Amino acid sequence: MPQLISHLQIHIDDQVFFVNQNIISAYSGRLKKIIKQQKRRTQIGNSVIELNDFPGGPNGFEQVSRFCYSNGRVEITVSDVSLLYCCACFLGMTEKASTNNLLRQTERFLEGMFYWSWNDVIMSLRSCESFFEYADSYGLIQKLIFGLLAKIAQNSDVSFISSSSSSSSPETGHGFRLSSTSKATPKSTSPCNKSGKAWWFDDLTILSPKIIEKIIRNLGAYGNENNSFTLTSFLLHYLKSRPQGSPNSKSEYSGLADTAVHGVILVGKTKFSCRKLFWVLRLVSAFSLSKDYRVGLERLIGENLDEATVDDLLVSGHNKGVYDVNLVIRLIRVFVKCEELSLQKMKKLGRLIDKYLREISPDQNLNISKFLAVAESLPDSSRDCFDGVYRAIDMYLQSHPTLSFEERSRLCRCLNYQKLTFAASKDLAKNPRIPPNVAVQALMSQQSKVPQNEFVYQSPSNGSKGHNSHLILFNGSVESEERFSEGNEDMKLNLEKMKWKVVELEKACWEMQGQMSRLVRHNSTAITPCCNGTLPRFC
Repeated sequence: MPQLISHLQIHIDDQVFFVNQNIISAYSGRLKKIIKQQKRRTQIGNSVIELNDFPGGPNGFEQVSRFCYSNGRVEITVSDVSLLYCCACFLGMTEKASTNNLLRQTERFLEGMFYWSWNDVIMSLRSCESFFEYADSYGLIQKLIFGLLAKIAQNSDVSFISSSSSSSSPETGHGFRLSSTSKATPKSTSPCNKSGKAWWFDDLTILSPKIIEKIIRNLGAYGNENNSFTLTSFLLHYLKSRPQGSPNSKSEYSGLADTAVHGVILVGKTKFSCRKLFWVLRLVSAFSLSKDYRVGLERLIGENLDEATVDDLLVSGHNKGVYDVNLVIRLIRVFVKCEELSLQKMKKLGRLIDKYLREISPDQNLNISKFLAVAESLPDSSRDCFDGVYRAIDMYLQSHPTLSFEERSRLCRCLNYQKLTFAASKDLAKNPRIPPNVAVQALMSQQSKVPQNEFVYQSPSNGSKGHNSHLILFNGSVESEERFSEGNEDMKLNLEKMKWKVVELEKACWEMQGQMSRLVRHNSTAITPCCNGTLPRFC
């Protein structure tokens, strides 16, 4: 019976441990205090204690129990020293409770950290991830980070110098900053490869974002304090290695993404090409980048947008649409507002945007407003020729066959007919997807370019009605040359006649639509044509 009285139930998560309270309380000051408090409140021999959020969960308490039942002896390794240290701090296993207690033994083991291997330090840091808050509050993370930075400094051409702050100390790992040195240890005469990646980049990618953030903060390079290209390169490498997780996990990387972008903006074009900047934008966009840093990165890209390629601009859309068209519009606006912008750069970008328009035209979710916003974002002076814009419009119309007459007319408003080549104007006039009124405007703008044997208006015969006239485009045959009047006045007259025929055609279409509606309402079986004239045809 005396043994039953000394039994103690420890509830940790969903597991229950039955231990001897005398043995456990001999090493744990916290449990000893809890047991005394319970004895004052009740006379029941068996006590039940719930330990919520115990470091390492049931596994951590099991290791502590083994220590207690082994008369204070335990084999400590690099893989479990962090857990044992935090458990000892949590349970108050100090020298006050027992000599050579668990806390003292783990502290002694950690004092030999500078003799650990590089992998030992990484392993010990990684083991803290499941109980990071405890390890951080007990100062263990700081100790391990200090050991990590020391290892990097020993094998690199960079060093970590303590800041002048009186609150910082080497023992805690606080207040260190990255500094370059011209000396490299014999162990690493070439610490970085050709891509600028240091030897330690890959090893640190296995650590959680909380630990990486702690490392960066200890170096005084977090957020807008980052002025190290090495740390910027590492953070980009680290973010690239992370899986694209759920939206909740993305917020864990937000601070690291902001820090990386600040470093990118700081060095700007001196270290990053336009293509590399687009790569950075694609990378950090997946990690909840803050608005200010996104604007800064987009400004940097926009100022060098003329150096981009079509592939660079084809950034995946996050909402509706295959591509992020809004991003391109913002970048163009930044470019146009640049000071001392040469016409040569503007025309180079104009050719790029025309290619981009042709790439995005088949997107079924691309509405007319977005298309026009891209096409009209550059002034007319940026294009010597609008043939590229016309080809993009034609591709858009092919991919969106259900557009109404008004929508097709609106889409063509971004064309500068004066800057269309004659060949493009001919193709536009013959294109059945282009509204007739647009075709007429394009042809009228080409009066000075049109050879006199290209177009002819065929007048109605003497015995025929005006409705039977046709608009015919010839391709320079002998017959057309004989029938085409010579001189600009005749050309203007023919174009005016074409314009009036288009108006008549539109009027006839509206009359047909009205009659069709009336016949449907009256359930009529026959439809009387509104006119006997034939439609204009383009040869």
